[in-house]
Amino acid sequence: MAIVETVADAGDPYSGPDGGLAARPAGRGVDGFVHLQASGVGLVLDCRGVRLPRVLHWGRALPHTTDADLTALALASLPATVPNSLDTPAPVTIVPESATGWFGLPGLRGHRDGRHWSPLFEVEHVGVAHRAPEDGGEVTVLATDARCGLALELHLDLARSGVLRMRAALRNTASERYTLDGLVMALPVPAEATELLDFTGRWSRERIPQRRVFSAGAHVRDGRRGRTGSDAAFILVTGEEGFGFRSGQVWGVHVGWSGNHRTYAERLPTGESVVGGGELLRSGEVGLAPGAVYETPWVYAAHGDGLDEMAGRFHRQVRSRRTTPRPVIVNTWEAVYFDHDLDRLTALVDAAADVGAERFVLDDGWFRGRRDDRAGLGDWFVDETRWPRGLHPLVERVRARGMDFGLWVEPEMVNPDSDVARAHPDWIMATMGRLPPPVRHQQALDLRRPEAYQYILERLDALVSEYRIAFLKWDHNRDLVDADVHGQTRAVYRLMDELRARHPELEIESCSSGGARVDLGILERTDRVWASDCIDGVERQAIQRWTALLLPPELIGSHVGSARSHTTGRTQSLSLRAGTALFGHFGIEWDLTAATDDERAELRQWVSLYKRTREWTHRGTVVRADHPDPALWVHGIVSADRDQALFAVVAMATGARTQPGRVRIPGLDPHRRYRVHPLAPGDRPGTTAVAPNPWLAEGVVVTGQMLAEVGLSAPPLHPEQLLLLHLTKA
Repeated sequence: MAIVETVADAGDPYSGPDGGLAARPAGRGVDGFVHLQASGVGLVLDCRGVRLPRVLHWGRALPHTTDADLTALALASLPATVPNSLDTPAPVTIVPESATGWFGLPGLRGHRDGRHWSPLFEVEHVGVAHRAPEDGGEVTVLATDARCGLALELHLDLARSGVLRMRAALRNTASERYTLDGLVMALPVPAEATELLDFTGRWSRERIPQRRVFSAGAHVRDGRRGRTGSDAAFILVTGEEGFGFRSGQVWGVHVGWSGNHRTYAERLPTGESVVGGGELLRSGEVGLAPGAVYETPWVYAAHGDGLDEMAGRFHRQVRSRRTTPRPVIVNTWEAVYFDHDLDRLTALVDAAADVGAERFVLDDGWFRGRRDDRAGLGDWFVDETRWPRGLHPLVERVRARGMDFGLWVEPEMVNPDSDVARAHPDWIMATMGRLPPPVRHQQALDLRRPEAYQYILERLDALVSEYRIAFLKWDHNRDLVDADVHGQTRAVYRLMDELRARHPELEIESCSSGGARVDLGILERTDRVWASDCIDGVERQAIQRWTALLLPPELIGSHVGSARSHTTGRTQSLSLRAGTALFGHFGIEWDLTAATDDERAELRQWVSLYKRTREWTHRGTVVRADHPDPALWVHGIVSADRDQALFAVVAMATGARTQPGRVRIPGLDPHRRYRVHPLAPGDRPGTTAVAPNPWLAEGVVVTGQMLAEVGLSAPPLHPEQLLLLHLTKA
């Protein structure tokens, strides 16, 4: 059993010097209602009495609301007493408690040697830190259960983005150890939320959407892979019947944690409904010594009128971190795989520079003993037999051609066939002396062990320092089986944080068998994610479409591969491959030395287009149209000032009709006129038309309202073709 001494957020004004719960100001503080608003979202908390706060409203903002209105809202929200029910109905609180009569999933589950398994907290203090009007604020709640020997701190932050963040910290105030089995937080949703959307997936096909009716009972999505997982729920969204990208109210939650996690929606026969989540703990994984504190990961929640508005709030939340223009990357994996030859790589560097690349990333195969995926992991020293002068000749060529240098690493893993495993077999993560089943011929390095942690930190630090590395592609290629996932995840977070503290300009990509570690916990310390190992244009259209529910496009690595896809075997046009990558963090993963002159010339055009547009697309609003034909997708990015937009019309498959009809272009200023015209090099897709649509030749000027409500006649595209449109203020 792990003894947890988790440090609270340094930004918490009530954190004690030891990082845990501290003494609060005398008195209750707020004893009434808390009403916060930000970015069109409203949150109303009922903090009256001694019970944990109750959420009266989370959804559209409620402007011009008075205290009398909030009192009336609280009264109007109380249910009737019906036969065979509690004499006094107890509304669900942020951490639902069985002791109040809540028959759903309890927020806190644990015990002290079979006792104290049903706490009932009393609030001692509620503190509120308001920001500017309509700019959100933070709420901190301290509650205790003296009989159970527990103190609970809740922290809610309605950010300027309109995203609500929640987390909790539990302290053991008794003299005996407390076993914690789980701590989740929940938010109520209205009866109108009748449908659920979440995701599943697999390697190379991450984030597959699935929808169902939100009926009575619990819809529980547990991630037990020791990482976020290709099949993770990702975001759990509930909404009005038939909600889409542009219509229907939706309420979505995401657990910002890279280990085991739970996301759930629950509807009781009484009609109460909640969505929530938190870390998923194994039995006995976390125990609290006297005075110890466990802190949950952040649970993020966003409301929207349509999925696009919800996603836009998540995007603003993520973009509040430091961002710089995303450079064009060339990654060597699908170009050379393990075949590391200086002459071949030097030629690739020159080809990359010639098409306009700004960053060159050397992938797997550079370290000792690494000729395939069976050996070498953990031996983070440059292979002297392949690189007698180290990586310096390659790095010098990269910099001479005007690019910075990046490197692939997998610091959390080890091959049994490695020097470090032979020297330190005790560093391999094992339970009760047994090794878990191998995956890709590798095991996990136990970073909870100080000596293993320090070894990895020093090796990464040395590599970044020696080669002035600008970017690490940080991979994680196996699930954690039979492991202390909680401790390992915390250790990985500390490792990344310490490395970034030593090298503040270092950028890190979260890669995990492709897109198996995509969450806001890892993104607190990384700069982009690798959404999938599949860069087939059609598959990537879908993967990026749904990954962008949470992440803005510039954080989603998207590369142009060779004409024939490495993972699917499909052969696709460069226009589809590059036009797909344009709506992400653009990169290239292709042996450019084998490309034709025409291919390199066209790729150079796409790189130039990306560079010309990224200053505004990487701050713009993602827009997706709800088109009735599932074979035709329409999506784009509108600039923050709505002066221009970039849209793609994509034929995902053969349509059911000979003519696709009109496609709507939403998200623009309805009162402005826009010139719409095809944009090179994405202006020549394959089409079945004998003569093109008349407006395609010279463009057309229409109002934003007409584009959103009426649309444009789309060309009949061949399947797997893309048309790029540029819209500018007329």
